[in-house]
Amino acid sequence: MSSTLIERVPEQGRPTGSTRRAPHPALVLSIILATYLMIILDATIIITALPKIHAALGFSATGLSWVQSAYTLTFGGFLLLGARAGDILGRRRVFVVGIALFTVASLLGGLAQSSSWLLAARALQGIGAAIAAPSTLALLQISFREGPERARAIGAYSAVAGGGGSIGLVLGGMLTSWVSWRWALFINVPIGIVLIALAPRYLPESERTRGHFDLAGAITSTLGMTALVYGFVRAASAGWSDPGTVVSFVAGAVLLVAFVLNERRAEQPITPLHLFADRERAGSYGVRMLVVSGMFAMFFFLTQFFQGVLGYSALQAGLAFLPVTAVMFAAARIAPRIGPVVGNMRLLAGGVSVALGGMVLLSRITPDSHYFPTIALPMLLLGTGIGTALTPLTTAGVAGVAPEDAGAASGLVNVAQQLGASLGLGILVTVFASASHAPARSTHGSTTSMAKQELAHGVATALRGSAIFLALGLVVVVVVMWRPAMAQADAADLDLERSVAFED
Repeated sequence: MSSTLIERVPEQGRPTGSTRRAPHPALVLSIILATYLMIILDATIIITALPKIHAALGFSATGLSWVQSAYTLTFGGFLLLGARAGDILGRRRVFVVGIALFTVASLLGGLAQSSSWLLAARALQGIGAAIAAPSTLALLQISFREGPERARAIGAYSAVAGGGGSIGLVLGGMLTSWVSWRWALFINVPIGIVLIALAPRYLPESERTRGHFDLAGAITSTLGMTALVYGFVRAASAGWSDPGTVVSFVAGAVLLVAFVLNERRAEQPITPLHLFADRERAGSYGVRMLVVSGMFAMFFFLTQFFQGVLGYSALQAGLAFLPVTAVMFAAARIAPRIGPVVGNMRLLAGGVSVALGGMVLLSRITPDSHYFPTIALPMLLLGTGIGTALTPLTTAGVAGVAPEDAGAASGLVNVAQQLGASLGLGILVTVFASASHAPARSTHGSTTSMAKQELAHGVATALRGSAIFLALGLVVVVVVMWRPAMAQADAADLDLERSVAFED
């Protein structure tokens, strides 16, 4: 699901030649993979528990989206700052601090007695993940020599990245059905304690580099995006003319303008603005945001359809997502072999088109829809398309950057993914609320027939919104990324023909 959370970022400040073989390679790799898996799981493990959390902590139908967004917003907002912290303070030290914060936040989240308590814990989890995640791949790179040894390690890392989301949906369903939704958070605590104990003993420390923290950039960008998402969610319940809604949008716009101004004059900005000068690269960030917006919103709304309309348990809901997540994983593994043959732009456009077709079919669900074929087959298309599109999207996002900007460009790929998930969900929550009128549950936890119809109608309408996101992504691929690239190629061919003709 989140197959590109952390891309292959060159270790800044440490030349490849200084890489040394880890004294306990299997244990080092286990620590790194366990950490990365735990971080990825928390983006999805809570999804199938959302209906239970809704009832237990009194969330509103629209406020429930913050359980997901609180994590992804802080994760995406502080990710680049976490990478810079690793460069300056040392990867292992920052890794341990991030895992410690993540573990404490998980414990607090599992103990939550109110909605605000849980959201604060989820935001803290996101900050911990943003601190720890950039160091996982960097530590892997300095622990394993370049060549077959490192290739095997990165292969295992990529497998965790590709399959982690699927595992999270199923594991979250198991814990919620068999024990409690709280264990979807508690499970991180013993794992985190073990990792904190093992990391200082077995993980190598990286060389430090001099630099500055762009704290102002991280704060203004995160608060700006949070204000925008809050504005959309508030509009769903209070209306677009509500003073709080208007203030949120204005604050979001002001903060994001402040972020851009800060990045223009910062000595070491976390987001070098010149990376957006290339149309193909900038377009890839936009397409990723749009595609992920549609995908994560689909997970959020469809899990409520499975449990609220079809009557699935949390575990059954998690298993129901396997057609999309398993196929997405497989397609992401195959796409790199196809890209050189058909071309990255064709592969990207084809992948987004297939995903769009799947989402359009999925948006036709009704209270009478059966899982097979009405839901399962569109899911297969959706997983195939998104899995196919991820590789060329990632390639375009980091292609042609200078070595000193490689880390920032790769980080922006991940930031676009996290912020896209938050912003898309915030927008579609308003669509869902206006279409469903927030169906109420009875005191016995079941929904009335009318409420099921309203819920199904709201979910179908939100999925149509997801399809619109994918359609916009396809437009950006063709208009912003593909056409200029083809025009440049045609111009180069014409120049070559003229040169040959002149020489003749």
